[in-house]
Amino acid sequence: MTGHDNDVYRPSDRDLLKRAIRETAARTGSTVFFAGLVNRTELTITEFFGTTTHGLKNLSVHPGEGVGGRALSQARTVGVADYFDSDSITHHHDDAVRIEGLRTMVALPILVDGRARCVLYAATRERTSIGECVVTELSAGASRISRELAIRDEVDHRVAILRVVQSLAAEPPDRNLIETVRLAHAELLSVASTTTDPELAQRIFAVTARLEGSDAAPAGVPHLTRRETDVLAQVALGCSYAETGKRLSLKAVTVKSYMQTIMAKLDAHSRAEAVVAARRLRLLP
Repeated sequence: MTGHDNDVYRPSDRDLLKRAIRETAARTGSTVFFAGLVNRTELTITEFFGTTTHGLKNLSVHPGEGVGGRALSQARTVGVADYFDSDSITHHHDDAVRIEGLRTMVALPILVDGRARCVLYAATRERTSIGECVVTELSAGASRISRELAIRDEVDHRVAILRVVQSLAAEPPDRNLIETVRLAHAELLSVASTTTDPELAQRIFAVTARLEGSDAAPAGVPHLTRRETDVLAQVALGCSYAETGKRLSLKAVTVKSYMQTIMAKLDAHSRAEAVVAARRLRLLP
């Protein structure tokens, strides 16, 4: 979904693909990789590694066309030993493939919630096998991208909720809106703790800092670390230590230890007191 690329809170999905094919190439030593995002149903190939021409640049592939289009329409990996001799694919893009001099090719669609969002390709210039190692690495890369896109989508969803709430900020305080902000804040922190993309995590923290009112916090208030804030935000929703640990990829005993430190910093004698104190001090929304 290329429309997200202009969102200030979302890193470039194209950069995610570019990094994935470079990492796969480094692990396998194979020659040619390329990839593209799917906008609605059309795939546009924009990322390359090992190509020597511009034959495939910005190539548009529709469902059913060639190797990638077939992978797109069937939502599964598709490969051919010899692109030009294959009768299992259409030959809409023979000219582009011929310019690059490719023969063997495999295409793997990346699915999020059952829908193809991008396609990864591996290819060689000789008629040979792509190799199980390459396909395995390509599949692993696709899984990582799928998870990361799902995380980014969830962040978009939560930020969209917050924008609606902000647009209503001039209205009298509404309990439901306050709870919506608090839920979105906690969910965003949970997502930030699971993403493998440091740029996305930093962008999430920039959003949550605004919700916490960090810039407007009174002087001299106790300082909570990033992880302590993560934990307290989940506990503020009513999550148990076990539930908080699951959301933040921590052990329950670790969450308990964090809460003991938090309560000491806030001079609180219970989780509820800690939450109340944190909100009073603008450490939580």
